[in-house]
Amino acid sequence: MKLVIHGKNIEITDAIREYVHQKIEKAVNHFQNITNEVDVHLSVARNPRINTRQAAEVTIYANGSVIRAEESSENLYASIDLVADKISRQLRKYKERKQDQKTQAQPTTVTIVPETVVADLIGDRTPELPEEVVRTKYFSMPPMTVTEALEQLQLVGHDFYMFHNAETGEINVIYERNHGGYGVIQPRNNNGHTNGKNGKAHHVVMPEKSHSR
Repeated sequence: MKLVIHGKNIEITDAIREYVHQKIEKAVNHFQNITNEVDVHLSVARNPRINTRQAAEVTIYANGSVIRAEESSENLYASIDLVADKISRQLRKYKERKQDQKTQAQPTTVTIVPETVVADLIGDRTPELPEEVVRTKYFSMPPMTVTEALEQLQLVGHDFYMFHNAETGEINVIYERNHGGYGVIQPRNNNGHTNGKNGKAHHVVMPEKSHSR
């Protein structure tokens, strides 16, 4: 298993490096058969108005999937402890989900409910961009279905997930809606319609699953 440690606004000392290896390797010990690479990002955010926050972020590449966890506190070692526990739980959920998919007689389906496309999302407001790009991320984007993209969204712990739609060949974004469920954002053609089915934005509804233990 490859483990890489990065630091921002912080020196990665031998003591910190040893502590990360100890905690993260223990967290993923039972999942090494599905873990290809582990990236650890440690950072310190200094804000004069609040206490210094020290964050630990772990990204795991597991058989084509990306599993992510992030925690922060006023103590770096405490943040590493918290993120190690969290990534262990994420890996357990990922492994259980894969096992469920193999044992279920019928595959999980996603119901797509069309909803009205909003023509103007910002109204009379002036769009503004941040003064500077503070972080750039690169990641592979293999084609996947909406169901697989939803699983990735739940694994990385973000509010949205960008993916290459295997059915349309387009770049889509799946996101968690404020009022429940998930939505899919699709590109729109010059004629004002989306490239998806029926020219509609999609609201994704996941059926509930019961597990027997």
